[in-house]
Amino acid sequence: VQLQASGGGLVQAGGSLRLSCAASGSIFSINAMAWYRQAAGKERELVADITRGGNTNYADSVKGRFTISRDNAKNTVYLQMNSLKPEDTAVYYCNANIWRWSTDDYWGQGTQVTVSS
Repeated sequence: VQLQASGGGLVQAGGSLRLSCAASGSIFSINAMAWYRQAAGKERELVADITRGGNTNYADSVKGRFTISRDNAKNTVYLQMNSLKPEDTAVYYCNANIWRWSTDDYWGQGTQVTVSS
């Protein structure tokens, strides 16, 4: 199983970016999917997660600015990021809880998001 993340980049404060993460390989089903981020010198933190049925959860710091969504047919999770702030600068990682012959967590390779002031 591979998770391929894309969509990061450099943007000015107030701008928007959309991250995507597609899972591929031998997959029976994907349960929860999530985005985490890790800023330089800080621990990795949960940004948002979404259940297979579409229930979502957000970190307080991104509520009202970020939207997580998924396309179950494409095994893909998205993160729409609006009103970006310099403090959103981090490497963003996607995560998926995937059922194959067992259920395990998988991680994408990370995509850099840099917000300039």
